[in-house]
This record gives sequence, structure tokens and C-alpha cells, in this order.
Amino acid sequence: MDKVLSGIRPTGFLHLGNYFGALRNFIKMQEENDCYFFIADYHSLTTHPKPADLRTNVKNVLIDYLAAGLDPEKATLYIQSDLPEVCELSLLLSMNVYVGELQRVSSFKEKVRRQPNNVNAGLLSYPILMAADILVHRADKVPVGKDQEQHLEMTRDFAQRFNNFYGVEYFKLPVAYNFGQALVKIPGLDGSTKMSKSDNENSCIYLSDAPEVIKKKVMKAVTDSGPTEPGQPKPQAIENLFQLMRAVSAEDTVKFFEEEYNKCSIRYGDMKKQLAADITAFNAPIYERILELRGNDEYLRKVIERGAEKAHASAAPTVRDVREIIGIKKL
Repeated sequence: MDKVLSGIRPTGFLHLGNYFGALRNFIKMQEENDCYFFIADYHSLTTHPKPADLRTNVKNVLIDYLAAGLDPEKATLYIQSDLPEVCELSLLLSMNVYVGELQRVSSFKEKVRRQPNNVNAGLLSYPILMAADILVHRADKVPVGKDQEQHLEMTRDFAQRFNNFYGVEYFKLPVAYNFGQALVKIPGLDGSTKMSKSDNENSCIYLSDAPEVIKKKVMKAVTDSGPTEPGQPKPQAIENLFQLMRAVSAEDTVKFFEEEYNKCSIRYGDMKKQLAADITAFNAPIYERILELRGNDEYLRKVIERGAEKAHASAAPTVRDVREIIGIKKL
């Protein structure tokens, strides 16, 4: 059975794009693999969140994970900061990582460009901590998005460099998890091609959104004045609405509005009302579970405590082995 690791930074609630982009596959993945899902609170510190916000966001992500279908009896769910081994391994790995290669990382250069007043050491060393997250469990596979491919490749480089430097074959070289199918990309309500809260929170439908909130957001979605010729290509904002509808609505519903568009008789207001209703129906089981979990702190605490125990049992032997390979031993 393969070990699979995935993490998400606690920046708030998970949205519909997260669900279609990864969570559905995570739920399937836990049935066939030894999965470790963690909430990356250390990674989020590069943006300097307020302490109260950080604690709230960690809890929100945990609740969303559980409500969406991750099962703590089948997978290990833990908070990154509950696993001290990851910090020690990050430090040990850093001794064989060079500043120049970190400065060439695409995501680091982009962060420097976008936030020149917050170029902290955590941003520079981000790939090392991410490598430690993966290697501490000696993971075989890691589900990563396009923006994280370089970080995974660096993890492989760091692992191979450690093996070569100490003349061992200790670390596996993890590979990107292939779900065996094209991932669904959920667009934003603002006309953007990706639902992302980092770009525009109003473009997102959160798993924790109440039905009235979903309807309000969808009714404000960007549209145009409508097609003027039969078969006219859809602008991006309109294609977004249809793509959302294909994800949550019945086939005959999608077909009806496609025909209305092609006949130049579509009423976007009617389409939005239908889309809001279908998103609400699709999300209803998750939303109801979220409401239940919000009032069950005891259960959440048990999940995290058990997850920390299981994560520690996996990580501690790795750090112990690495210390011995390096030569750190008691006198």
C-alpha cells in the first residue's frame, strides 16, 4: 500500500473549486492508500496571520475536510505544528540545500515581485519545509497542483542529494499522484478561469456557505447582454456559468440552457436561479455536516489528537534514522 501525503494551508474555508479539484479524489484515495492529510499552519506563517485567525482557520479546514468525506478511521488527519519532527528534518535537510537554488524557485520569485515588503526567510526556505513534510513520512506519492510541481521536484532532488552525500538509499523519491483522469477545474463567479479566494473572495462558493449566501453570490455572477447570433462563442464569464452547471446540474438542465443560448433567447437570471438551486442541493450534505461538526469540539479534538499520534508514529523513526545516518548520536 502506497503512502500518500497532502497538505493545505489554513487560509479560511474550503470552496467548491477545492472540492472538485482535489477533495473528491482524496476521498477515493483514502480507500486504497495509507494517506496523511495535514493542515499546514507553519507554511501559513509566511503571510503573518493574526493568532486568532490562524486558530479559527485551522479549525475551519479540519471541519471542511471531515464534512467533505475524509475519514479519520481510514486516513491520518493532523496539524503540521503537532508534528515537531518536521521542523527537525527541515533543519537537517537545509544543511545540504543551497541559497542560490532556493532563490531561483519560481514561486519565490513571484512572491518577491508581488510582496516586496514581506520577503521573509520562511518564503525562501518554503521548499525545504515542504520537502520535510513529505520525506518525514517517506511518502511514495504526493498530489500536487501545477504551481507545486517545482517544489516536488526539489523534494526529489533533496532526497537524492541526501542519499548520495551519505552513501545510502534511505529516502524514496516521491512522485506526483496521478488520479488517472483529468481534474475538473472550477471557474470563479467573477469571470476568472479559476475559483480562488486569494484573487477574489467573492468569486468563491464555500462549502460552508448557507443557501441564501450561495444564491446571493451566484445572482451577482458576471454576465453580458447575451448572444446576438445563433451558435455565438461564449465569453469567458458565460462559459464559467455553464462549466459550474455541468459540475452540479442534471444533463437535461445543462442541455436546456445550452439550447437557449444557441437560440439567443437565454435569460441569465433564470439560469443563475437554477444554478444557485443546484449548487445548494449538491452542497447540502456537506453543509449540514459542517453545522454538526462546528458544535462538536470534543470530537474534533479527538480526531486531531489521534491524528498527531499516528503522524508521530510514522515520522519519529525517520528522524531517528536520519540522525543516525548523519552521525548525531548520544555519547
